[in-house]
Amino acid sequence: MITWLIGMSGAGKTTIAERLYGRLKPDCRHLLLLDGDTFRDVLRNDVDHTIEGRRKNAERISNLCRAMDGQGIHVICAVLSIFPEWLAWNRANFSSYYEVFLDIPLPTLEARDTKGLYAGGRSGQIPNVVGLHIPFPRPCNSDLVLGEAEQALGIDACVDAILAQMPKLD
Repeated sequence: MITWLIGMSGAGKTTIAERLYGRLKPDCRHLLLLDGDTFRDVLRNDVDHTIEGRRKNAERISNLCRAMDGQGIHVICAVLSIFPEWLAWNRANFSSYYEVFLDIPLPTLEARDTKGLYAGGRSGQIPNVVGLHIPFPRPCNSDLVLGEAEQALGIDACVDAILAQMPKLD
């Protein structure tokens, strides 16, 4: 099973994925948490944040997840995911796929902006910011959408909502 958390920077993907992992791991030995930023670090940031670099990174992440899935390893993946064709590829190529969209509006993300990404993008210091310079195509086939109202209930409430609807892991 691949659980794919999608959302723009600051939407809560990593935070929710980490909590979900913590809840599932005690009962699921074969579980991997894969975060988009950490994945880039592991590969020594050898691709940039242009559309082309992001596409290459998306292909790598999906192919790694397919390899893990083929070995019976469940993956919780927290990534930006700006390529609808890769979301469709995921759904067609994983044995079981559950997609969660963290639907947080840009003004809220800019208010959070813990990494200074949006401020840097607005000032011109950081190029290729998704939501500002690169469009974020809204996923249209997500299995679950969590918005501001759900996040206002807290991280555990978001994880509870995911666990209530996603297929059980073996």
